Amino acid sequence: MTLDALPAIVITGVIAAAVAYLLTPVAMRVAIRSGAIDNPDSGRRIHVRPIPRAGGLAVVVAFILVGLVALVLQAELELYGGGWRWQPERWFGFQGPATEQVLLAVFGGAALAAAWGFLDDKWQIRARWQFGVQVVLAGFAILLGLQILEINNPLEFLGGVFADDTLVFEGILASLITALWIVGMINSINFIDGLDGLSTGVAIIAALTLGFVSLGFQSSYQLVVALLCAVFAGALLGYLPWNFNPAKVFIGTTGVMVMGYLLAVLAILGSAKVAVALLILGVPIIDTFWIITRRILSGHSPFTPDRGHIHHRLLDLGLSHRGVVLLIYGITALLAVVSLLLAGG
Repeated sequence: MTLDALPAIVITGVIAAAVAYLLTPVAMRVAIRSGAIDNPDSGRRIHVRPIPRAGGLAVVVAFILVGLVALVLQAELELYGGGWRWQPERWFGFQGPATEQVLLAVFGGAALAAAWGFLDDKWQIRARWQFGVQVVLAGFAILLGLQILEINNPLEFLGGVFADDTLVFEGILASLITALWIVGMINSINFIDGLDGLSTGVAIIAALTLGFVSLGFQSSYQLVVALLCAVFAGALLGYLPWNFNPAKVFIGTTGVMVMGYLLAVLAILGSAKVAVALLILGVPIIDTFWIITRRILSGHSPFTPDRGHIHHRLLDLGLSHRGVVLLIYGITALLAVVSLLLAGG
């Protein structure tokens, strides 16, 4: 494992956390003044008083600001040692266009996701338009070179026709798989965003795990992926105290779009991490599959909100709000440990 860069990466994540923590009250004021407020109702919502949405603004600003500054400082001052220079073509280890385009996909895509999310937080746009924007975001990333070209084969242990250790995708198939991955990740985070701090905490665990997996490789580009994961996790961690039960602010569609998009693209920036992300995010992914299947079979739109999510069912069993959140944190952390062991093996 490459650990020389770890101290600087941790410090950068801590700075991102501090920036997000300080920016969250600003995001709350912006949400209130713009009318991005989540009002309680008698249906699926748990809170009993109006709560400002769009807390994700603090997360995305902290991620973009700290992430870009850290990359520039790393290039100019060689913060991480090892004789690194401004050689962006070595940062990411996949076949694709110039790294500047990849960085535009990461940071520009996050900004676009936040901008659309904020519009939804303010005006509550219909689900079909949200889905359309998710497809556009996926297309944006694909056009800039982010594609899933191969993943670890989860059926390798069966042998026979499944004996290959990797699944390789090319052309249109690679683009379709990538689009499905990005759109699916955004919706998985959206569906689990039903309790205070739930989606934020799950995303923190996922980002940290992806970062650790990146450090397990010996290529310099993986260290930059680890840096981005640390900045993202730090920004979420700085925001979490404001969002944990009882929440003072919701992350909103602004944050959901950013979390889903960034988790998807950070996983793509290393083929092994797609399989890792599938395992870490097992709870929201399974919940998403179950909810969509159940709604379609019952003749409803897959985007129709209801109280059928796993966190709602756990609440109905008598668990407390915090108890449900901590339980799902624990399951996600356990899956993260398993994924690290598998990645290390």
